[in-house]
Amino acid sequence: MPHAITPDGVKLYYEEAGSGTPILFVHEYCGDWRAWEPQMRFFSRRHRCITYSFRGYPGSDVPPNGDMNGQQHAVDDALHMLDHLKIPKAHIVGLSQGAFATAHFGRCYADRTLSLTLAGVGSGAGLEGHEQFKRDAVTTAALIRKDGMAKYAESLTTNPTRSRFRLKDPRGFDEFTKHLSEHPVVGAANTMENYQGKRPSLYDFEEEWKTLDLPTLIVCGDEDDPCLQPSLYLKQVLPNAGLAMFAKTGHAVNLEEPDAFNRELWNFIVLAEAGQWMPRHPATKDAGLI
Repeated sequence: MPHAITPDGVKLYYEEAGSGTPILFVHEYCGDWRAWEPQMRFFSRRHRCITYSFRGYPGSDVPPNGDMNGQQHAVDDALHMLDHLKIPKAHIVGLSQGAFATAHFGRCYADRTLSLTLAGVGSGAGLEGHEQFKRDAVTTAALIRKDGMAKYAESLTTNPTRSRFRLKDPRGFDEFTKHLSEHPVVGAANTMENYQGKRPSLYDFEEEWKTLDLPTLIVCGDEDDPCLQPSLYLKQVLPNAGLAMFAKTGHAVNLEEPDAFNRELWNFIVLAEAGQWMPRHPATKDAGLI
């Protein structure tokens, strides 16, 4: 089994396929390396694709110390994956928790980044409700420790941001929740408490976002309510960002609408590599009624 070893001694499980310009896929809280399978199959036809599990997730080491599961660890682990595979630069594609890590990867390591894709980004990141989100994460971590991952995975069947996925693709949703139920309890609880429960708001970094001119694609389902406003916010502050909104779609957009997601991401990467993903023209920002 292939592993990359981080400087603090954590083994990260990964898989790769294909050859060409690299794409690193960074999964969400409820996912793992398997959550990017529709993208690995599609993009590995022309790209070198890498998917991996965060520390604390299936295949990777589970640090017993919760302080080793913070957001910056996730950001730096993406860098360690590139270093291990001797990749100078890559397209970084993240969903939800992975999109937070991806955004901050671009902020911290722009010189290692070809482009950023931020899908389902922003839950709990707004100025209003951010502190409550962090308190809720600590409470959820305690419930995971008490009741286990199967109970937590079952709770997603009634989660509003996941319900459309369950209705559209019951078989795919069952596989998704089965994979989630297999996550190590210690890793899931530590990540919920120390990543979700301690991460700063995206809005705290506005001045840095304004100077981050990397090609950026933001993807959001229109029924992923917690991510709608943060996605619009990032579109407004990131100078070279585009926003794709998918109708009647929830949070796990890459699994719920894999074909649409792949087409959107493919178009973005082609334009980014051709130098044709252009910043918005200043004259369009104050357009009035014609």
